[in-house]
Amino acid sequence: MQILRIDSAVTGANAISRKLTQAMTDHFMATNPGATLVERDLEKDPLPHIDQVTTGAIRMPPEDHTPEMAAAYPAERAVLDEFLASDVVIIGAPMYNFTVPTQLKAWIDRLGVPRVTFAYSETGPKGLAGGRRVIIASSRGGVYETGGPADFQEALLLGFFRFIGLEAEIVRVQGIGFGPEALEKSMAEAMSQIAAL
Repeated sequence: MQILRIDSAVTGANAISRKLTQAMTDHFMATNPGATLVERDLEKDPLPHIDQVTTGAIRMPPEDHTPEMAAAYPAERAVLDEFLASDVVIIGAPMYNFTVPTQLKAWIDRLGVPRVTFAYSETGPKGLAGGRRVIIASSRGGVYETGGPADFQEALLLGFFRFIGLEAEIVRVQGIGFGPEALEKSMAEAMSQIAAL
């Protein structure tokens, strides 16, 4: 079993989303002895935003890659391969200005690959990336309705993963900006959810 942990908060070790991803990682490592853990910290090691050249490298399915292409863009393909090799994917996703951090979006952009993680058909798009569990560690300063007019964070993540064939789960801490009591209550609820994963 491989567990992939993705962190994207820029606020350091005290970030709520990082506390959640750590608790999730601890939970899954304890319940799956011998599992392999792969960690990617997008704040410490950000991915460049895709451009015309990298788009070509990551959009081509493996059978279309030439040896030259594979040699020139191993990091681009490695992000996707790391995701596809994982059984459990834990994603730290704080809300920044109603959406996800830009570094997390750069990671997501490497996962939507035609004929690899999704395909178009006469009946519409079909997700091809099923077979893994995705859990989102969501943190929000306010309280928002998922998919509501101010939510481009969880709605984006749920929509994207559904598009590639996955039903992501969310463990959320919100109302952080409402003070210590609100934070403590929301954290306790999240930790209870994590224990039941």
